[in-house]
Amino acid sequence: MGKLIVYNFLSLNGYYKGENEDISWAKQAGGKEENEFAANNLQSGSTLVFGRVTFQMMRNYWPSAEAAKNQPEVAEGMNKAEKIVFSRTLDKADWNNSKILKGDPESEIRKLKLMSDQNFTILGSGSIIRQLVNKGLIDEYQLMIHPVLIEKGTPFANDLQGKLDLELTGSRAFKSGIMHLTYRPAKSPKDH
Repeated sequence: MGKLIVYNFLSLNGYYKGENEDISWAKQAGGKEENEFAANNLQSGSTLVFGRVTFQMMRNYWPSAEAAKNQPEVAEGMNKAEKIVFSRTLDKADWNNSKILKGDPESEIRKLKLMSDQNFTILGSGSIIRQLVNKGLIDEYQLMIHPVLIEKGTPFANDLQGKLDLELTGSRAFKSGIMHLTYRPAKSPKDH
């Protein structure tokens, strides 16, 4: 069965995007080391999963000449990866290797995980994450914590229904001060 992974950038005060969808604070802190890490992650063969807003933002950047110049290995991996976008309004997914799923994300992800041994990685897409975290469908959280505080933004995990305990399964410190933390949902005593 496939695993569902969340991979997201966060400010130190817990926002995954700033006011007006701003993510420039995340781009400024990364460097060569982080780009190599991202490019290696893209070699895993995981299918990338997006909501419409994140998909359109990524589609506008990664196929561009600017992305190829600034982050060639990451751009290549993003453009080659299989991609799914959840949208009820898009008519076509005009980024190579992309397909639109118009159904309910919970039902679709359950089916995809059961039908495949492949992993699925959600990038950004807070609305999709919120729906799936409350249904217990996320198997792993990979968070890139940036050493920056931003004034306003959208919290990473808002609208939770109850509490979700996580256990740390990995960490890496980058020279830039960025921390990569990997968590999985903790097993409750009844799971043993």
